Amino acid sequence: MKAAVLYSKGEAPQCIDIPEPVPQNDQEVLVSVKAVALKHLDKSRAKGMHYSTEHDNKQDAKVIGGDGVCLLPDGTRIYTAGASGMMAEKAIVEKDRIVRLPAGLDDITAAALPNAVIGAAMALRFRAGIQPGDTVLINGATGFTGRVAVQIARHYGAGKIIATGRNAQSLKELLTLGADEILSIQQADEEFTARLSQIHRITPINVIVDYLWGHTAELILASMKGDGSFTQRTRFVSVGAVTGDMIQLSAANLRSVDLQLSGSGLGSWTKQQIGILFSEILPEMFQLAADGKLKIETTPVALADIGKLWEADMPDGRRLVVQI
Repeated sequence: MKAAVLYSKGEAPQCIDIPEPVPQNDQEVLVSVKAVALKHLDKSRAKGMHYSTEHDNKQDAKVIGGDGVCLLPDGTRIYTAGASGMMAEKAIVEKDRIVRLPAGLDDITAAALPNAVIGAAMALRFRAGIQPGDTVLINGATGFTGRVAVQIARHYGAGKIIATGRNAQSLKELLTLGADEILSIQQADEEFTARLSQIHRITPINVIVDYLWGHTAELILASMKGDGSFTQRTRFVSVGAVTGDMIQLSAANLRSVDLQLSGSGLGSWTKQQIGILFSEILPEMFQLAADGKLKIETTPVALADIGKLWEADMPDGRRLVVQI
C-alpha cells in the first residue's frame, strides 16, 4: 500500500509502498483511508517539537497522520483516530474511537474539521466552562482553529465574541462567522491594550481562548489588570503557542483580578471528556457542518505530493487535506 512515511525528524515524509498493518487484538480493525488533514500538530510531533514527543527517542520510520476519514470493511464511512499512522491507503483504528459521518458531509470537510473542533470545543466546554451569555475573546481567531472557535462559541451561546488576529481581510470575514468585534494585533501595543481594557470595562470578558500565547497573551493579561475593585472571573485557556512558548506575567495581574489560568491539550482532558468528544461533540459538529452551519476552508491534495507540500504555507483559515 502507499503511505506517507517519515524516516527522520526534520525531514519531509516520502510517499512509498509499505506492507499493510495488521490488527493486534479484537478492539482494532483495518480500515480504508479516504482523507487525512495535514495539521500543525502532525508536523510538530513528526519533528519532535511537540510536548507529547519530548521523551520519544525512537528513530524508526513511521507513517504520519493521527486521524482521518475512513471506510469500515462493511463500507460504513467514519471519522476515527488511528492506532497506526493514518496517512496511508490502509490503517488500524480502535473501535471505541469511531464516529459515523452524516450523508451530507464530504470527506474533505470531515477530515479537516475534527482537530479544530478539539482545539475549540474542548477548551470552551471543559476548560473554560462556557455559559450562555458569556463574553468570549478568541486570540488568534484568523487561523483555521480560531475561525472554528468563533463559530462554536456562538453555537454554545456566547453573548459577545471578540476576535483578534493579524490578517485584516480574515478579521473582517470573522464578522460573518459570528464575531461581534475584531481587534488587529498589528496595531501598537498601547492601542491594543487600551481598546481591550475599554471593552473589558464595558462588557467584562468571561472567557479567553488563546491560540498565540507569547506577547499577545502578555498584552491581554495586562489589559485585565484590576485596581482593587471587585472583578468578575475571567477563564483564560491556552490552546496554542504560535507566537512563543513563554510569557512574563505580573504578580499584580494574579492578585488584582479573579483569573483562572489553564490549558487545553493532550493530557489536560479526562477519559470521560474524551468519551464525550467522540459520543457527543464530534457528531454534533459534523451535523452542523453537513447542515451548512459550521463553515471551513480546505485545500485538497494528493498523497503522492506529500513531500513537496510538507512545508507549504496555507493561507489564513485554510487546512490542507490529503485525499487517498
